[in-house]
Amino acid sequence: MSTASGVAERTAGPAGVPVLQRVFSFPAMLAGLLVVLAVLTVRSRFDDPDMWWHLRTGQIIWTTHTIPLTDLFSYTTDHHVRVPHEWLSQVLIYGAYRLGGYSGLMLWLCLSTVALLIAGYALCCLYSGNAKVGFLGAMIICLFATSGLSIRPQMIGYLLLILELLLVHLGRTRNPRWFFWLPPLFALWVNCHGTFFLGLVIGGAVLLCSLVNFRIGPLVPSPWDSRTRQMLALALLLSVAALFLNPVGVKQVLYPLNLMMHQPINLSQVEEWRPLQLTDGRGLIFLATLGSLFLVMIVRRSELFWDELLMLMLGIGLAANHQRMVFVFGILAAPILSRLLAPLWDGYHAEEDRALPNAVLIAASLLIAFWSFPGLQNLTRQVDVRNPVKAVEFMKTHHLSGRMLNDYTYGGYLIWAAPEQPVFVYGGADIVDWAGVVDEFGKWATLQSDPSTLLDKYGVDFCLLAQQSPMVRVLPLLNRWKVIYTDNSSVIFMRVGGVP
Repeated sequence: MSTASGVAERTAGPAGVPVLQRVFSFPAMLAGLLVVLAVLTVRSRFDDPDMWWHLRTGQIIWTTHTIPLTDLFSYTTDHHVRVPHEWLSQVLIYGAYRLGGYSGLMLWLCLSTVALLIAGYALCCLYSGNAKVGFLGAMIICLFATSGLSIRPQMIGYLLLILELLLVHLGRTRNPRWFFWLPPLFALWVNCHGTFFLGLVIGGAVLLCSLVNFRIGPLVPSPWDSRTRQMLALALLLSVAALFLNPVGVKQVLYPLNLMMHQPINLSQVEEWRPLQLTDGRGLIFLATLGSLFLVMIVRRSELFWDELLMLMLGIGLAANHQRMVFVFGILAAPILSRLLAPLWDGYHAEEDRALPNAVLIAASLLIAFWSFPGLQNLTRQVDVRNPVKAVEFMKTHHLSGRMLNDYTYGGYLIWAAPEQPVFVYGGADIVDWAGVVDEFGKWATLQSDPSTLLDKYGVDFCLLAQQSPMVRVLPLLNRWKVIYTDNSSVIFMRVGGVP
């Protein structure tokens, strides 16, 4: 991204500002508020259905010192080959659990969210030249991030995306040597999450726009000298080479393309991959953000850089097609909106700062964050409410064996809590999509196919389903299926008389 020529104010104070005043500065106080916001936002988000199988995969890598290259969890995929595109993130997640159990996992989530918001704040501050407006940009990122804040590898992927934007901005405005942090960033990124491909697209878009030297109405080129452009091009070439520092080589580099082109069932049936509903709350906020951005441009006759236009188009396209990508839209749109709003608000002046009030607010923020951190009892209760905890205990005490068909959202927890029992389907939807299981299960769960066909095909002996599943009403009507366990959230059905 580029920096507006009309906004030259730096967020850093002059050299004469005392050290204590810099430490307890106004921007530091705002960062403290972001710490509180992060903890309050995620304190009730401990349990994500996919967290559990990521945790189990990390445990396997940690204990065996090998990275699984086939599916180990579902009997329906027949050990299908898988691309370990998140293996390093999974190890980090398990490392947090190993150090502190549930509390360690929640601390991982809180710190990841804090890092993401503060990095976003730094990006918006530097990009707009205004620390006050930069805080508004961080709030925009937080607002759209609520679609994906969870204990999952994507948290690391989105943090690295913000860091990439920071490096590109610093290389463009401060020193081109900042660009050469991009190759190690991508070497880390390719092993943490598939969003590295998006980062590569963004880097290429910025480089392409650096070649544009004409304007069309409010669309203007950003000034690039040839040396800076050449260094960015070299850094991106090295970044592409760095992507091959992964366990499986080219397959891991091409995995995001495989997801987009060869997993249609996954993208169409998994809720977070479906198009954004513009009539719900997040969709309305999405439209309001876009409206505000273009309204500011029209009223103030602001200019938009070509690379900013591409970032917006990319963010809009991703968010409109996939709900989970509103997170990316927030990251890409926030610094642009911050730059456009910067002239409307007086900037931060370090020499006018008041260290004592800032220090009090920073201390209060950290204290509130500490007291807001959920205790073990709270975390355990979240797990109990959202997972078949008692049903798994029943399975173990009654030694249920054989092939199990499980609710989709239960798969991850079963992989962690009952690793001896292979699951039918789980959140690793790329594998079950390739094996054709997602399509079959989706039709079965929504009563679009003969219920007995799937059960007989896979030789299912018992079913563990959520109470709200439509099949809970259907299975009792079939021959040879009876309820052997039920509670407020789960039901277990057993086949009577064996598989035909």
